Amino acid sequence: MNQTGGNRFVVSPRDLSRGVIQTPGGIFDCAIGRNGATAIKTEGDGATPAGVYPLRNILYRSDRLEKPLSGLPVYPLDKDDGWCDTPDHPDYNRFVHLPHPAHCEELWREDRIYDVIIVMAYNDNPVRSGKGSAIFMHVAQPSFKPTEGCIALVLEDLMVIVNHLDKDSLIDIQPG
Repeated sequence: MNQTGGNRFVVSPRDLSRGVIQTPGGIFDCAIGRNGATAIKTEGDGATPAGVYPLRNILYRSDRLEKPLSGLPVYPLDKDDGWCDTPDHPDYNRFVHLPHPAHCEELWREDRIYDVIIVMAYNDNPVRSGKGSAIFMHVAQPSFKPTEGCIALVLEDLMVIVNHLDKDSLIDIQPG
């Protein structure tokens, strides 16, 4: 784990939905939003929000993985965990428990993409309705299928990043 603090992780788009992320642990391929990276993010646009953001915490499936070592807070997921993505709901872009009265992203998934989640501080302080929700770094689908706005890496590469994170780490997503 990094002991120096303040690592910056730079995501550079290569084409519309693929990129590379430069980290203290190496340079890794990643998937980004199906519509690239944009500075003008809106809910459901399929784009990754360009900009520089702190990283909040890590969520993981304790039934599949050991607790990751990281300088960020690490929490196990439960079967009833979700993330509200309904813009007009007071819980918009917040971690919630399911069932929930609004539409929410289920975090306990069978496809393994949320086995490890790094929560980005995008649109969370303050939350702005309709500006995008549930923006994470997570495990990539086969062949780096584009995301809805997240950044996705193979599990091994994602775990290298997890091990280099601390409370001062930033993700720098370049527009593309």
